[in-house]
Amino acid sequence: MQHLYEKVAYLKGLADGLGVDENTKEGKLLISIVDILDDFADAIVEIEEEQNEISEYIETIDEDLEDLEDEIYEDELDEDEEFSYVQFQCPTCKEDVEIDEELLYDEDVDILCPNCKEVILFAEDDCCDGHCHSGEDHDCNCGE
Repeated sequence: MQHLYEKVAYLKGLADGLGVDENTKEGKLLISIVDILDDFADAIVEIEEEQNEISEYIETIDEDLEDLEDEIYEDELDEDEEFSYVQFQCPTCKEDVEIDEELLYDEDVDILCPNCKEVILFAEDDCCDGHCHSGEDHDCNCGE
């Protein structure tokens, strides 16, 4: 923005060199215009400095946000990696479905097909009402 100051200084020098008289109406006008141009140059330089400070601040915030996103999304990726799925074919609708392996070890939960909502695997307590395999651990889908 140095060029603005140089141009305003040139106009001031030109007004002095031309002998613009501050006592005439035209002279007052020209001198006032040059002074206002000087004020504009000051304001523009000040705005540019503030804009540079804001840009630096935004860059800092952006870097901090990037660090946070890395931490958050890294945690989500870690959580997703912990899940493993087992594929089953639903005996009712014959569609292949994926079941979270953790659910297979939960003896109190019936596993439903997400497509037809029928039971794929019964909870231990429900399975065959204890009539088959004489209480052994088993994965059955039987009607006894």
